Order: sequence, then C-alpha cells, then structure tokens
Amino acid sequence: MKLSFSQKEKLEAILFQLFVGVFCFIMIYPLLWMLAGSLKSSGNALTATLIPDGLNFSNFVEGWRGFGGISFATFFKNSFFIAGTATAGQLLLASFSAYGFTRTKFVGQKILFAIMIATVLLPMQVLRIPQYIMFNKWGWVGSYLPVILPQMLPVPFFTFLMVQFMRGIPKELDEAAKIDGCNQFQIFFRIILPNLKPVLVTAGIFRFYWSWNDFMTPLLYLQDVKKYPVSIALKMFSDPNAVTNWGAMFAMTVLSILPTFIIFIFLQKHLVEGAASSGLKG
Repeated sequence: MKLSFSQKEKLEAILFQLFVGVFCFIMIYPLLWMLAGSLKSSGNALTATLIPDGLNFSNFVEGWRGFGGISFATFFKNSFFIAGTATAGQLLLASFSAYGFTRTKFVGQKILFAIMIATVLLPMQVLRIPQYIMFNKWGWVGSYLPVILPQMLPVPFFTFLMVQFMRGIPKELDEAAKIDGCNQFQIFFRIILPNLKPVLVTAGIFRFYWSWNDFMTPLLYLQDVKKYPVSIALKMFSDPNAVTNWGAMFAMTVLSILPTFIIFIFLQKHLVEGAASSGLKG
C-alpha cells in the first residue's frame, strides 16, 4: 500500500520524535537513577531500577545533617562563596582584558592576543605542580586564596567571547562619550559593560558551573573540613571503613545540582544569545 505525501510526513515526524525521545531518555537516565536513589532506602539505593522501594525523604534530612558535627549548610555556603566570588572576578577581569584588546592599541597587541588564545591548548594538569609550589611558598595553602584567585584571572575562552562581542559594539559610542568628557573607565562602565549583558551571562554560567563542580583544586589546597565545598563533602560520604549511606549521598547530590540547574533554566535565553552573538560578530 502506497502512502500519500502527508502520511509519509507524519510517519517521518513520528519516527523522528521517537528517536529523539529514546535518545533523550538515554541522556537523562543517570539523573533519573540518581533521583530515584535519593528516595530509596540506603541498602537499595544502588539497584538499577528507577522505581524507588519507597519515598524515603528522610535521606534528605540525614544527608543535610552532614558529618563530624558539620551540616551541609556549611558546605553549600562555602561553594556559593567560592563560585560566586570567582564568577564575579572573572567577569570583571575578562571584560577588562577584552576592552584592552578591542578599544586600545599597544605594541605587540596581536601577538599577545595570539599567545593568550594559544594557552587554551595548555592542559591544567601541567600547571598543578608549579602552582602548588608557588602558593605553598607564599603561605596560601589552607586558605581560599589559591582556590579563588586563579579562577578570577581572565580565562582565554571568556576573553575571546567578549572580544568577539565587543567588536560588534560601534566605536562611535566611545567617541560620543569622549566628546561628553568621559575617560576610559567611564566609557567602559557606562557604555561597554551594559552592552555586554548576553556574553556576561554566558561566561558567568560557565564560570559558576566550573567553579561549583571543581573537585581537584579544593582538594589540593583546603585542609580544614569546615572550608570544604559541596564537591568534596559528597566524596566524604563514601567511607571504605564503614557502611556508606548511599541514600543520603544521592539526596545531597540532587541538591548540589539544583543551583546550576536553576541558573541554566532562568538564563538559558541569554546563554544562547551570548554564544550566538559572540560567534557572529567580528
């Protein structure tokens, strides 16, 4: 039996939606399994089924109590402090760097820009040992300084995004501001920065997400449990010398992804706009 053109279109649409649905389910299966594990009893938390053996909301209560007399409120506060400070510093310093590359002229400008972009190819693992030796000599180990300050310094990826976006802002606005008596700092804060909102949101989401999930850096430099972020606190739930409360661990893991999930949901429009504009303007 031959299918009409409209029937073929409907069949193709159904097959496409079915394929996308299956693919999406495969992608989000780990999240669904984690959510189901947070509601299971501790002994059944690692089972493969997505159907909980019961709604054990007590896992969230037990997990929030933390361990060693330190609740997860402390770990969340530390994570928000680290990620928030690193994000704010990154946005300010990266936009400053982009402003220098696009609105000022100096000797070796193109060479320095090329070197900055080339550092993207440098693996972070290469910097671990020299950075640790340097911060240890400065007496920073054990404090938040080696955790936050390197994440505040301009990342080439974010600087490049802002440079591309800033090149699309007409320079006539700068000239008009100069005629009105504005200096370079006033031009940056009054003209350039307000127009960078889409790319600032894009860079801010990525920086917050990377800082929030960073595990290795706090593990290297922080020595006081009270200063630990959520990423390390979750690992401390797993104790090889005792019975691990997997239900509570999954419950806190669910809570740990909520901040980044909420930020993405509310700012995804600006995220797409900033990424698209940075790629098109030049």
